[in-house]
Amino acid sequence: MRCYQLTGFGQALAAGEQPRPEPTGTEVLLKVRGAGVCHSDVHLWEGHYDLGGERKLSFADRLKLPLTLGHESAGEVVALGPEAKGIAIGASCLACSWIGCLECAACSVGDEHLCAAPRFLGVNRDGGYADYVLVPHPRYLVEIGDLDPVAAAPLVCSGLTTYSALKKFGPLLQRQPLAIIGAGGLGLIAIGLLKQLGGKGAVVLELDPRKREAAMTAGALATVDPRAPDAAAQLRKTLGGSVLGVLDLVGSGETATLAVETLDKGGRLVIVGLFGGAMTLAVPLVPMKALTIQGSYIGSPAELRELVALVREHGLPATPLDRRPLTAAPAALDDLRRGQVLGRVVLAP
Repeated sequence: MRCYQLTGFGQALAAGEQPRPEPTGTEVLLKVRGAGVCHSDVHLWEGHYDLGGERKLSFADRLKLPLTLGHESAGEVVALGPEAKGIAIGASCLACSWIGCLECAACSVGDEHLCAAPRFLGVNRDGGYADYVLVPHPRYLVEIGDLDPVAAAPLVCSGLTTYSALKKFGPLLQRQPLAIIGAGGLGLIAIGLLKQLGGKGAVVLELDPRKREAAMTAGALATVDPRAPDAAAQLRKTLGGSVLGVLDLVGSGETATLAVETLDKGGRLVIVGLFGGAMTLAVPLVPMKALTIQGSYIGSPAELRELVALVREHGLPATPLDRRPLTAAPAALDDLRRGQVLGRVVLAP
């Protein structure tokens, strides 16, 4: 089978060929029909997260190279290990990449995405930038029925990440529109999911005029250029006078600082993005405003099943989709790194 692997941080993905895996035990082999290209793949390619203040969180001791990237995989079940039960050959499925150790405290309550010793597909073990991907157990497969597997593949990370983050706002979703920072792939998916969850909508802050236009097409109530001198005033006006919920899908020092300074009393900031940097926090504002600042990292396997049920009932969020062949994996990753992608890129082997 063909695959595209990370062989060195900062180096172009390497095309390779490997024997098609043969599932054993509880393993399941998927023929990949769609593999999303996610911004987290860019961080893996770079080899670190930027923590600000010239500090970096390195992947050098965390990843074993060569590694086949791709943690947003959808495909068809083509082979089963002798102990794999509950899934049939030919089933169209998402592969939940968030596989834990099954022994730690997080895994014991189903939060495998928070496992301290994860075995994530495309991160800790080979993923979906390939013709086939090996899934360790049927529990990590979510059947998608007649959903297009190429269009559905981003649900595994981009969709799940935004779904889990939106849930953290609770009843506020139905009371007041949110402010969403960033109109990349996650931002556009969040706008659609917010509507499906019965939310009041969102005002989107975005630097790129093309992405602001895409946000309006996706259903945003309004957009704001955060570089505008009166950006905070514009945001407050378009939200009806108060800012109580901000979803930061960029996660830079500047965006998080803007959110904290803009939120009103009782407000909630949920940070998802991993762009990097350090937040300048006026500490007294947190208690004085009774703010809640919460991180949100991916989502649990159970939440992925909830999300798939939601979109099978209401349809996939209307997000621009750029379908490319598997051979375009290196270029797709580079385009995403340079901010040239509108919506989501999905590789179709």
